[in-house]
Amino acid sequence: MDEMLTAKDLQALLQVDRSTIYRMAEAGQIPAIKVGKQWRFPANLVKRWLQSRVETSAPSLPADALISQSDLASLLPLECVQLIQDTFAEALGVTLVITDLEGHPITRFSNLCGFLEIIVQNPNALSHCIQDWHDLATIIDLEPQFTRTTSGLLCARALIRVGHELKGMVLLGGVAPDDWPPSDEALRAIATTFDVPPEALAAHLTEVFHLEADRRAWVLTLLQRIANIMSHLATERGLSARS
Repeated sequence: MDEMLTAKDLQALLQVDRSTIYRMAEAGQIPAIKVGKQWRFPANLVKRWLQSRVETSAPSLPADALISQSDLASLLPLECVQLIQDTFAEALGVTLVITDLEGHPITRFSNLCGFLEIIVQNPNALSHCIQDWHDLATIIDLEPQFTRTTSGLLCARALIRVGHELKGMVLLGGVAPDDWPPSDEALRAIATTFDVPPEALAAHLTEVFHLEADRRAWVLTLLQRIANIMSHLATERGLSARS
């Protein structure tokens, strides 16, 4: 019998948390066998799976490791910014990430909801998310507002300004619209777009953030304040570098 790896072994190998391993197994995104209530991973198949990732140059998990090297990234103290972002995401009960104006992440996701986590685990799916985020940057209205994205969830952005230039965005997501969950037909469409098994998404439909209308309005005001903090940090760091 081939050697079997445990979820703990995979966690050490891939450097992701245990829940991510389980979700990947449930979604059929990694070679796995369920023995009773436990997942086991055939070592030889996992080795081939990893090798295929390398050969195709597909991004390894977590997907948010695709960090932009934009000039905004160079202007922000990223370790400090990540701590600030993590704190706000937990306090507000939403997902947060900072991107450049093209939609490419500068920070790692904070408080990523289970439904989105299933989506972004697919290496090809992140490109659809980035396109959604890029589209948000083109919205004429400068004030944050919620928009339904390809995932079916709501997302909002607040712009980061350095001097007279717009440099990036703070994105808030994972928020369920009023008509959540989507119909079976809509869920299949989302699954097709992101190349994720519909049953995997269906299993995590409840793992989203539900905000009442007044709380949505409140988090939008906080979102702009977070962006203002990032603007201040980037501006101060830029001035220091020139002095």
